[in-house]
Amino acid sequence: MTAMTLPEIVKQAKAAMDKAMENVRREFATIRSGKATTSLLDLVRVQAYGGTEMPLNQVASVAAPEPRLLTVTPWDKSLTQAIDKALRESDLGLNPVSQGGVIRVPLPPLTEERRKELVKVVHKLAEEGRVAVRHGRHQSKEQLKKVEHVSEDDHRRADNELQKVTDDHIKHIDELVKAKEAEIMEV
Repeated sequence: MTAMTLPEIVKQAKAAMDKAMENVRREFATIRSGKATTSLLDLVRVQAYGGTEMPLNQVASVAAPEPRLLTVTPWDKSLTQAIDKALRESDLGLNPVSQGGVIRVPLPPLTEERRKELVKVVHKLAEEGRVAVRHGRHQSKEQLKKVEHVSEDDHRRADNELQKVTDDHIKHIDELVKAKEAEIMEV
């Protein structure tokens, strides 16, 4: 294994931090706010074709035609009951209604208590993201220490750049939290 250069280490750290931030963004998308979003159902799994569990988006199309309504259209009509059951059993508190070949999923308004619970979940997910970012920084700092034949100034410059990248990512996660919190608390 060849030794990495200081810029390569910083670049690798940035990539790891980008991945952590993207993960936070994806997790936030599955948290329900007042508005209907198709990503809300991304984690729902359906028993299909002999008991195989499949993600909902692989057996049906999901749309958000209105702010408080999702529609699920099964590609195979024989799966309508299984999809309905999966939606009811998900911990999203949904009450789907089958009409023809389409399942309508009205989103009940969020109670104040539920909104506060969701904000706590958002903060927990954000903290996991921050921890992942800091972990990336820590690993990179360890790699920086192992680089030899480099001036102290270059080491310090790389260390400062690593800290700046870390700070930027944490600041961005904080902005995502603020936006998601506002979205959830909006009545």
